[in-house]
Amino acid sequence: MPPVTMYSTQVCPYCVMAEKLLQKKGIQNIEKILIDRDPAQREVMMTRTGRRTVPQIYIGDTHVGGFDDLAALDRAGKLDALLA
Repeated sequence: MPPVTMYSTQVCPYCVMAEKLLQKKGIQNIEKILIDRDPAQREVMMTRTGRRTVPQIYIGDTHVGGFDDLAALDRAGKLDALLA
């Protein structure tokens, strides 16, 4: 399985939902980058993704986007292939 990285904050309900969906898919190790604990990482996230909101999820080198994007991939049957 490719590594999963998620830019997050400590109090983000969408981040929690994204993590639960990924765990349901068998992902146990998610590298969480907490941008509220390390504000410099917010700049890194915005430069890397072009977005300001969390979560921002990467599966391997593929930027999936936020929770809505992750859930849409799952509904479309494309998330499993990314996680394989």
